[in-house]
Amino acid sequence: MLLAIWFVVTFVMGYFAIPLAQINFFGWPFSFYMAAQGSLIIYVLIIWFYARRMGKLDQEYDVAEGD
Repeated sequence: MLLAIWFVVTFVMGYFAIPLAQINFFGWPFSFYMAAQGSLIIYVLIIWFYARRMGKLDQEYDVAEGD
């Protein structure tokens, strides 16, 4: 699922940049916002979710590092 989100944000948004430019987002074209900040925010959320999920799985299977 995370890979599908990454693919959409990375490739699909770029492919539809011209039609997305017609949508205004806080006064900027939506495609410009996604290229400048939106995609980076989504990438950080993907990394956060993945790390949290893997930490839970490590604890579940008793292979967690740390404390």
